[in-house]
Amino acid sequence: MILGDGLYNFIKVLGHTFIGLHGNLRNKDSGAILPTDRHTISENPPSLSYDDQRRTSIFLKDRIPTWVAITGYVAIAIVSTITLPHIFHPLKWYYIVVIYIIAPVLAFCNAYGCGLTDWSLASTYGKLAIFTIGAWAGASHGGVLAGLAACGVMMNIVSTASDLTQDFKTGYMTLASPRSMFVSQVIGTAMGCVVSPCVFWLFYKAFTDIGETGSQYPAPYALVYRNMAILGVEGFSALPKHCLTLCYVFFAGSMVVNGIRDAVGKKWARFIPLPMAMAIPFYIGGYFTIDMCVGSLILFVWRKMNKAEADAFGPAVASGLICGDGIWTLPSSLLALARVNPPICMKFLSRATNTRVDSFLGS
Repeated sequence: MILGDGLYNFIKVLGHTFIGLHGNLRNKDSGAILPTDRHTISENPPSLSYDDQRRTSIFLKDRIPTWVAITGYVAIAIVSTITLPHIFHPLKWYYIVVIYIIAPVLAFCNAYGCGLTDWSLASTYGKLAIFTIGAWAGASHGGVLAGLAACGVMMNIVSTASDLTQDFKTGYMTLASPRSMFVSQVIGTAMGCVVSPCVFWLFYKAFTDIGETGSQYPAPYALVYRNMAILGVEGFSALPKHCLTLCYVFFAGSMVVNGIRDAVGKKWARFIPLPMAMAIPFYIGGYFTIDMCVGSLILFVWRKMNKAEADAFGPAVASGLICGDGIWTLPSSLLALARVNPPICMKFLSRATNTRVDSFLGS
């Protein structure tokens, strides 16, 4: 569902772009520059507020040239293609070239999904790299290591797209220069290239049993991703029954739902759910759905009471709620370390498990 929704919107945006360019070229060739009595300019869309007009003008005035983005992407791709095979020998240079060719499409999908849900799904697209590159390399040519390394490359490219989107949105809302936001991102990435290896080296030297089951830092995700890489090398035959069938059905279903949304128009499309938003709870759990539902309900009621105030202060309230939810992770971790259990625990069980629990409680 995530991939289908993202690809549909990528093709849709690309189609609108080509149609717009074609229309501009036709108007330029026809020589129709100034309006005449018979050819009048179409009515402008409803004007934006003064704040939005100023934000838009500042954001577009200092934007990054397209040639800088393309040149930088190609330069990074060349550096990665040369250096990574020397670090991870099973990861051949042509694997990296294929990743950098496919990555822009998946980066758009991730930025689109992050814009809808404020949740980066870079790990989802990284898993696609694990399965494809691992199966391509094969078990006899280090497919497990090649798949894991390809996952790291893909996740870095795709996650950067969503991070930049959020940074540019912040710059748009705060009247900051897009170039300053981009430079800040570059500085932070450069710092991460130094800080991250140092932190890893510190953990690696301080805890000799890191990554082992039962240790203080078991690194459970390492085992999960390694097993996924092994699964990708072994082929689709190792997947659970009907797994691929479900993938195909929901991929096609997300395409159909988006097509219906575009066909019925804006009036009725607002009653049809977004496939990306439906897919998120399946991916990360139901707690995220509850947060979004409560927040949407608050915003809906607020707009009914005072629409202007809700539009003006809604983002600030949402930012405060998100920040508070994130900061609560720290005291929650401290309570977990102190082995303090919550007074109430809710779980959703299958019918068979629930029957066994009821029979146990009844006895």
